[in-house]
Amino acid sequence: MLTFAFPGQVIDANCYVIAPAVGEECLIVDPGIGVEETLRELLTEHRLRPAAVLLTHGHLDHVYSVTPVCGGDTAAYIHADDAYRLKDPLALISPPLLAMVEQQFGRKATWKEPEHVVDVRDHERLSLAGLDVEVLHAPGHTEGSVLFRMPSVPDGVSDQVDVDSTVISGDVLFAGAIGRTDLPGGSDAAMQRSLRDVVLPLPDTTLVLPGHGPATTMDRERATNPYLQGLTA
Repeated sequence: MLTFAFPGQVIDANCYVIAPAVGEECLIVDPGIGVEETLRELLTEHRLRPAAVLLTHGHLDHVYSVTPVCGGDTAAYIHADDAYRLKDPLALISPPLLAMVEQQFGRKATWKEPEHVVDVRDHERLSLAGLDVEVLHAPGHTEGSVLFRMPSVPDGVSDQVDVDSTVISGDVLFAGAIGRTDLPGGSDAAMQRSLRDVVLPLPDTTLVLPGHGPATTMDRERATNPYLQGLTA
């Protein structure tokens, strides 16, 4: 599985490009702020064609570039509970935060709702770009936060760590941390349930690609992440 990861220009939200191989269709996950040029270069260099955009949730730093990426038959896939956020995510953040985003971005933020949006639901299985993806609903950071699980790992990773599957965790689980729950639509109680019922049951051999920060594994997080301690699946 060919996998590329790079941070957006603002708040360092990770964007992922995943494909079976060079010259094939690909999935773009969480195209955030200021990622368009890097995406174009990656797609051109590796002759990749976007088949779909997967969104772990609807926050601006994860969806800002979804409309430029989508077009034609390329749809944006998002959980039904977060689909409303794609109407205008700029209106859902506070003026001071928007001002900070625009200062880092170096230009005024604008938004155009994507034309083709597909609602996904818990445990739905998608077959896109030659890849199998399972949707795991994990509310808490937002109402519609999800993990995308795949039964394969990026090329070369299994030679370095003992992993046999991948989960893109968005802002639910980070290396050593979890997503915040104090923003509109967040819920600490929902996050605790998601950590207990969705995250903890993942096998130790799962590679975790988070929405911010470095990759990790479930084996490492189960042993060291303080937010998973004391929880019982």
